[in-house]
Amino acid sequence: MLTSIILLPFLAALVILFTPRNYRVVFRGVALLATLGSLLVATKMFLGYEAAEAGVGGYKFIEKAAWVPSLGINYFVGVDGINVGLIFMGAIVAFAAACVSWEIKTNEKLYYLLLMVMTGGILGAFASLDLFFFYAFHEFALIPTFIMIGLWGRGENKNYATFNITLYLSAGALIALVGLIGLYLQVPAAQRTFDIVALTDYFRANPMAANVQHFIFPLLMFGFGILVSLWPFHTWAPLGYGAAPTATAMLHAGVLKKFGLYGLIRIALPLMPEGAKDWLNVLALLCLGNILYCGWVAMRQRDLNQLIGNSSVAHMGFVFLGIASLNLIGVTGAVVVMIAHGLLAALTFALSGYIRTQTNTLNMDEMGGLLRKLPFIGAALVMAMMAGCGLPGFANFVGELSVMFGAWKASFGHAKWFVVAAAWGGLVIGAIYMLRAVRSVLHGELSDKWNSVEDAVLWRKTPFVLLLAALLAFGFWPRLLTDKIKPSAEAIVKMATSGKAVALESVKR
Repeated sequence: MLTSIILLPFLAALVILFTPRNYRVVFRGVALLATLGSLLVATKMFLGYEAAEAGVGGYKFIEKAAWVPSLGINYFVGVDGINVGLIFMGAIVAFAAACVSWEIKTNEKLYYLLLMVMTGGILGAFASLDLFFFYAFHEFALIPTFIMIGLWGRGENKNYATFNITLYLSAGALIALVGLIGLYLQVPAAQRTFDIVALTDYFRANPMAANVQHFIFPLLMFGFGILVSLWPFHTWAPLGYGAAPTATAMLHAGVLKKFGLYGLIRIALPLMPEGAKDWLNVLALLCLGNILYCGWVAMRQRDLNQLIGNSSVAHMGFVFLGIASLNLIGVTGAVVVMIAHGLLAALTFALSGYIRTQTNTLNMDEMGGLLRKLPFIGAALVMAMMAGCGLPGFANFVGELSVMFGAWKASFGHAKWFVVAAAWGGLVIGAIYMLRAVRSVLHGELSDKWNSVEDAVLWRKTPFVLLLAALLAFGFWPRLLTDKIKPSAEAIVKMATSGKAVALESVKR
């Protein structure tokens, strides 16, 4: 099942590669069919996942095949409560991204080929339980991002944004790679493996030396953090998303950016508990930069994409805060925010992309009154902005509230003040810039130059309806997610908070 989800986009890329350049309808049709197929299988997997039925290491739907046995590299995929929702969310966003790609009119063969490789890499990265494939799939998704912004990007700063995002994300990936290699080398040569389940079992029985944890954990924290736009290493994100094609921004901001957060939860926290305890205080402090500083920057934006980009970075602060809380409700909330934000970021960038194709601008000062001409797109934008404010009924509310409850109970210093600051940044500052955007874009006088603007026709409404439906479903029935996440999050939190106890037991034995 998991292999089908991952393989369909890669097979679509191969079909596109060998299709003549003038068969434009084929490129789009193959991309839509492949992402729809992945979505249908991912839906079946998500609905069929029950934590109680999980097998080896708490994972289900496991598939494993030897790749390079001499180095301990295996194709190994599986899901638990942490990644089953992320894969499902990624499949939804991928299909939505393929749907909105109608805006691309030049060199479509290369565009759809890169889009399919990016999609396969994203889904593979979240499904992989082997460190080699975990990292390799991420690179499969990351490299097309740079190319797509460079070739189909928009705006005067397109080239600068391309170089900026390339340098930042390459540096982050390299730092994370050094940390992962360091982790791999901590296992005796005879037992070395890239198998995440085997590594978890090994370090549970043989805790890593504290001084080594203090060295490797910050490499992973800052390496993965740069990939997620941790403040102050965040400036690539708004620029990159503002210049990116709509589908690229949807996939990267919505899904691929969660790779770093997933790596922290899956690898760094459970395998290096002593390192986590020392560095999570720093993470909690830096995440306030995301929530507050990026929120203030978003308030000053007059470009809709720059506002959404800075808002996206601000919301990542809640995930970092949930991870830093190092308790069950906080980590569970962090995973919910990851899924909710993935859907929301994809929705907002899809809406801004539609508005741009109709108006040829994203300058909010030039807009106004568009709700009269775009009743469906306008209503969807209002709902998206309300979700971004943390309005009850949307999945974002559930995740952010859980994170704040978790942070309130956290053991790091002045935790309650962190919650107050996060609530101020997320609820008050967020509401100001979101509601201001709604007023500027949709309300007020309608200029005559927008008389030719047209609302989305039936089939173009599909991606927006799908993303909104998922946000509302998880908002009204959060147990669809939390019941799946809780057992896996509990196991990770238990490992991350019992490092000393495990170490003492090991010494006694």
